Amino acid sequence: MTKKERVWRAIQGKEVDHVPTGFSLHFAKDRAEGEDGVKSHLIFFQETDTDIIKIMNENLVPDVGEIKAPADWKKIPVYSLKDNFMQRQIELVKRIMEQADADAFALGTLHGVCASAIHPIEARYGYEKVRQLFCTHIRENKALVVEAFKRIADGMCQLAVKYKELGLEGIYYAALGGEMRYFTDEEFQECIEPFDRQILKASKEAGGVNFLHMCKNGLNMKRYEGYHDLADVVNWGVYETDFSLEEGRQLFPGITIMGGLANRSGVLVDGTIEELQAAAREIIHTYGKKGFILGADCTVPTEIDYARIRAVVEAARS
Repeated sequence: MTKKERVWRAIQGKEVDHVPTGFSLHFAKDRAEGEDGVKSHLIFFQETDTDIIKIMNENLVPDVGEIKAPADWKKIPVYSLKDNFMQRQIELVKRIMEQADADAFALGTLHGVCASAIHPIEARYGYEKVRQLFCTHIRENKALVVEAFKRIADGMCQLAVKYKELGLEGIYYAALGGEMRYFTDEEFQECIEPFDRQILKASKEAGGVNFLHMCKNGLNMKRYEGYHDLADVVNWGVYETDFSLEEGRQLFPGITIMGGLANRSGVLVDGTIEELQAAAREIIHTYGKKGFILGADCTVPTEIDYARIRAVVEAARS
């Protein structure tokens, strides 16, 4: 069974010869973009030998200037694939796909509407302040913020479709907004969910597979229950949000689950190779070989020894 066949069968809930694996990390800033970014990805893919290869995306929505009041969201422009940050990501994907293992199941990272809205101003204000600004501005003048989110989502839809044209199987959609300490359930439903769904639907209609990653801690996972029809695989912070794999299976019946290992602590980071491999086998024994992909809660540490991930992959295939 090839890597691609193995992942496809896992997505379809069918028997596999071995549980497929998928891990990713943010490469060091001086090795993340351009030709250095291409080389970083290829080395990681070769040394870890995972079934899924995930192309990262550090080509973020660019700075738009100060956003201090709801009216400032008008600075968010209409985006298209002609924008430089989009072109850089497209070129990165092209170069990687020209040289990557054609047998692997390839995904492109796509930042969700909430994450993409953060990127233009995060460097100015910091992550927490930006999140608080969202909430304040939505409560002061929801329409202006939502209109900006719509312009962002329209651009991300184009990238999702382009990923498929470039030969990727689909997208790894990094969703934000589910944290209970920011938006209320009603605000999430009105201001985030419609645009998440718009992008995921665009990917689906282009023939793409959607890996839905629900990021950060303190999540209200119920907010994503309605995404069931647009997700092929779901992945979230099992350990940081205290929502187990089994609870995820109940929330997303019939959808393949990806995860099992904490990404920044525990055996993946601190255990011996023997302990790590034993943990991987135990996870597979517990959750079975159907509808399951072995991975981590989120990106693993940049400095991790790739041999540790390779050990997990080999354990899954043993």
